[in-house]
Amino acid sequence: MVPSRLLSVGPRPLLGSVWRWTQVGLLSASCADCAKHQEPPRKKLLSEKKLKKHFVDHRRVLVRGGRGGDGASCFHSEPRKEFGGPDGGDGGSGGHVVLRADQQVKSLSSVLSRYQGSHGEAGGRKNCSGRSGTLLYVPVPVGTLVKEGNKVVADLSCPGDEYVAALGGAGGKGNRFFLANDNRAPVTCTPGQPGQERVLFLELKMVAHAGMVGFPNAGKSSLLRAISNARPTVASYPFTTLKPHVGIVHCEDHQQIAVADIPGIIRGAHQNRGLGSTFLRHIERCHFLLFIVDLSEPEPWTQVEDLKFELEKYEAGLSKRPHVVVANKIDLPQARAALPQLRARLGPSTVIALSAATGENLEELLLCLQELHGRHVAAELRW
Repeated sequence: MVPSRLLSVGPRPLLGSVWRWTQVGLLSASCADCAKHQEPPRKKLLSEKKLKKHFVDHRRVLVRGGRGGDGASCFHSEPRKEFGGPDGGDGGSGGHVVLRADQQVKSLSSVLSRYQGSHGEAGGRKNCSGRSGTLLYVPVPVGTLVKEGNKVVADLSCPGDEYVAALGGAGGKGNRFFLANDNRAPVTCTPGQPGQERVLFLELKMVAHAGMVGFPNAGKSSLLRAISNARPTVASYPFTTLKPHVGIVHCEDHQQIAVADIPGIIRGAHQNRGLGSTFLRHIERCHFLLFIVDLSEPEPWTQVEDLKFELEKYEAGLSKRPHVVVANKIDLPQARAALPQLRARLGPSTVIALSAATGENLEELLLCLQELHGRHVAAELRW
């Protein structure tokens, strides 16, 4: 006879191993489910500081309005009321896509290539209409041109300007809408309409009072650093500035003058040489110009003539705007020797000699900027 004590001991290791294997299997299955439902890694959004480094002044955008909600087809149901009648509600309208000019946005690099408006909800019972889609606002920089093909459809030149880029679709009608004397029990309902779809081209033209125009390495960025809090890159080689910079000059009576540093223009820029005419569009909105001349170069007066020629080739009348010639690098000995010849060629009243590196004679430039800005404000008040 086999003792019962020996029979009771046998199954315990088997049950323990089965329990352990079951626990491991459940743990591995849960890990597999977690890995299956784990969201894919998303691209990390760039901060505003990093977005400024990637300056973009043109963008192609596909905008599509939200689809309207479908209408409902149902009938009123109530105890002891056999013929309740149709009570299907209408669908909600789709959401619009709206472009809004925002001063905090400095470039089109934050604008995506595709935008989809929110869809409207379907209608419900008891004549309940569906919820309409919310508006989708897309912030763009101030001075953005909106083009469809070759046609300009909007100019967002002031903060807060808005343009409806894509309309949302209309909501469908429920069967309550089709109730008539000759049709007391309609079952007809219409679906929601698709939203408007458009391909738009956004083009940024910076808004500034004054625009600094000059050849590479003429000292435009150094001058902007000297008269404002802007900090563009400064180096001793040409084409240091590859994107426009805007600095604010604070004058008396709490006046603020925006000065734009346009990247260097070379001879033949209108023929797409060098940086080409890519950044010349930013000069179009400037009310007056500053021609920055490097006095250390031989025959500096030819720089002014070449700059005016390039501007005139880009747009007729652009070089005839109010302007002043700024003769930079006066701290160099060869520059002081060339200053009398430059003034003899251009006239002493239109030439301001200064040094952006040492700060010599910057006060005269600030007074000239204030005077030009005052003339522009007075001309606008007359209109």
